[in-house]
Amino acid sequence: MKDFATLFTRIDESTKTTVKTAALADYFRNADPSDKLWTIALFTGRRPKRTITATRLREWAAEVAGLPDWLFEESYSIVGDLAETIALVLPPAEHEDDQSLTYWINTIKTLSTLEEEDRKAGILNAWNSLPTTQRFLFTKLLTGGFRIGVSAKLITRALAQATGQPEPELTHKLMGNWTPDTATWETLIEADDPTADLSRPYPFYLAYQLDSLDDLGPPADWNAERKWDGIRGQLIIRGGEHHLWSRGEDLMTDRFPELSTLKDYLPDGTVIDGEILAFADEKPLSFNALQKRIGRKTVPKKLLTEAPVILMAYDLLEHEGKDIRDTPLKDRRNHLKTLINQTPNETPIRLSEAVPFQTWDDLAKARDQSRDIGAEGLMLKRLDSPYLSGRKRGDWWKWKIDPLTIDAVMIYAQAGHGRRANLFTDYTFAVRSGNDLVPFTKAYSGLTDAEFREITAWVRKNTLQKFGPVRQVPPTHVFEIAFEGIQASPRHKSGVALRFPRMSRWRRDKPMDEANTLEDLKEMLATYG
Repeated sequence: MKDFATLFTRIDESTKTTVKTAALADYFRNADPSDKLWTIALFTGRRPKRTITATRLREWAAEVAGLPDWLFEESYSIVGDLAETIALVLPPAEHEDDQSLTYWINTIKTLSTLEEEDRKAGILNAWNSLPTTQRFLFTKLLTGGFRIGVSAKLITRALAQATGQPEPELTHKLMGNWTPDTATWETLIEADDPTADLSRPYPFYLAYQLDSLDDLGPPADWNAERKWDGIRGQLIIRGGEHHLWSRGEDLMTDRFPELSTLKDYLPDGTVIDGEILAFADEKPLSFNALQKRIGRKTVPKKLLTEAPVILMAYDLLEHEGKDIRDTPLKDRRNHLKTLINQTPNETPIRLSEAVPFQTWDDLAKARDQSRDIGAEGLMLKRLDSPYLSGRKRGDWWKWKIDPLTIDAVMIYAQAGHGRRANLFTDYTFAVRSGNDLVPFTKAYSGLTDAEFREITAWVRKNTLQKFGPVRQVPPTHVFEIAFEGIQASPRHKSGVALRFPRMSRWRRDKPMDEANTLEDLKEMLATYG
């Protein structure tokens, strides 16, 4: 645990990618194999589940520290992170237990099986045997909320430096449904066969937002297709079985059972990149229809009928068991088209058709039609491009339509977490309804650091009431809220919910009585919902 804490500190204290990579590479060269595997798992989101509630941890920490509950809560609201607050308020450890990261994770897994009193005794004993940073990390793991600013790309780069293996090969190895309970450092990293797991997907190729067409060159060099609003997924057919992965490495096979028929029509050794869409009458349904199925591991027949899905196929990554990502996009799409044309019409797969255009003006007009047909915009891909991994500039671009916007009034503010703990960055917004203000969304991104600091100073001087960490403020400031979609929601007082809301600008030029109304919001729902 000491080595892991040292690694965490080196990463946390620097914003430089080179420093973080060097710290990780040193760790991967020298740490115990089991600890190295758990480190990769933690940094790629494969952390243990929550062992104990935050409420119990607060109670027990306040008890050990000899603090009244109100003082602990005030400390928590200032620090902004529960694990850090606990690590700081507890008295120094009476003895140090120099155990490995794997030991402490196994301890946490054992604690989850105990009765509460025994669980409490185990946690208090751990707190009393760990110095501050290790205690912080142990508590983070207890809560299931361990996150750190390390990308998968940075992990693979460090592994490449430590092991001498190529980055693309390591990126592929880290994909899939592995955990430290099902893999070892040897089988995951050192083994020569990266395709041993038949369900393993390829790393996804991601596009940058296009700001200008000026540098793209001749239109004839490009393929354009619609950017659909669904769930990006990879369909894998190997060994007579099918597997479906999301871009976030979430195995979704059981959530979309209608796609199981594809293994009967597509040949073994096929991997397709595409978009899972709710689809009926040969056209996509709204994301709201698909959202009803997200998170469900079993889908009732009624929902299968109301929101049937297809795979809108974008690209072919593996053909006849061969990795063809290095072949040009034009050839990959020709193979893909042939495969899909051989399936019956009722099969839940469609080819993402190319959008015809001769000039960039033609394409701009096609983009303007996106919202009318339920698309988010266009994807532009160079016809000779390979299928790479991660986000790369040059060959793939997304050209999204402008977001919907509405002007709203800030009525509540809450401090952020971690590095934002001392700033009020999370806001609740309302629209006007007669003489009332109706809350309808929250947003926490889109402003500059300077603007966040300015608003924080204003909130501290103008707080009307406190509700725990939330501050009610006068309805003074108007912000333009941008969002990608709108849908009806009986769970919200306003009756609507927004998709990806964020602050696009601070409307200093607008007084509160010029903000939009609830009627405006419902008109948008009728038009775009």
